[in-house]
Amino acid sequence: MKLLVIDTSGPVCGTAVMDEEKVYSEFTAQNRHTHSASLMPMIERALEAAGMTLGDMDAVAAVTGPGSFTGVRIGVATAKGIAHGAGLPCIAVDALEALSESAGDFDGIVCPIQDARAGQVYGAAFRNGERLIPDAPMKLEEYLDTVSGLGSRFLFTGDGAPVFRERIAEILGERAAFAPAYRGYLRPSAAGSIAIRRGETTDYLHLEASYLRPPNAQKNKKLLEAMRKNEEA
Repeated sequence: MKLLVIDTSGPVCGTAVMDEEKVYSEFTAQNRHTHSASLMPMIERALEAAGMTLGDMDAVAAVTGPGSFTGVRIGVATAKGIAHGAGLPCIAVDALEALSESAGDFDGIVCPIQDARAGQVYGAAFRNGERLIPDAPMKLEEYLDTVSGLGSRFLFTGDGAPVFRERIAEILGERAAFAPAYRGYLRPSAAGSIAIRRGETTDYLHLEASYLRPPNAQKNKKLLEAMRKNEEA
């Protein structure tokens, strides 16, 4: 299965062209604020470097979150548009699982976390690729309390790891390790590997973003509606 992989869920924008046997090309760039401008040229470069076109692809794999609301929307919308135009199925990949896969082998619990702002993280936990807890937004301390009983050694990865490194080390001490920079971000090829193993496709209409909580714009809209109702009462 030849895949075009797309990820804009975090600070690193990335794409890859790959199949079960080979990663033909892979590009990443770390600048959260330019995903919308960077993604399509990056996809074009990845296909060109692989010597392929969209006509050679069997599916589009998209990292659907959780992560940056704007970033996730960009990646999912782009994947849907490409899939629709090229007549390709889509495969959704969870961002935290892909972060765990990107971290490589670790004798312990892999803890992918993304900074969800306001002292919260999007977090999960994996052992040897097996999910131990579901994706959830929670306070950092609540997350650490949840994972601390799962094992004795923990590898933290994702954009939340450097943000909360001091607090994590303060709470878990020597039980906590941190992925090096070259392993601490989501590699598109890792997301593609998950997609190939799963092989669960959907059409572009049913590819959905996984936000875990409503975007701020939606929350603000609900707040305004509640305020209007109070004024009318």
